[in-house]
Amino acid sequence: MNIQLIDGQFSSAEAAGLVSEFIQVKIKFHEQRIIDSENAEDVKMRESKIKQLQHQLHEFRKQAQTANRNIKLNGTINID
Repeated sequence: MNIQLIDGQFSSAEAAGLVSEFIQVKIKFHEQRIIDSENAEDVKMRESKIKQLQHQLHEFRKQAQTANRNIKLNGTINID
């Protein structure tokens, strides 16, 4: 089964907004798992993932701002 989350051409501002929302949801997921976790190693791993997501979002926003064209976004969840 596949779930098509996003597929289309968007202005750079729209793309930045959509990607930001998706990443913020993922960050909130990890933050909640940190709150619920009692395992220090799990917390460190999730903190690292959050930092990586924040960095990727920052880089995407920089690229989207300089793009003078529409940006194609495609995101599918594949469930085996």
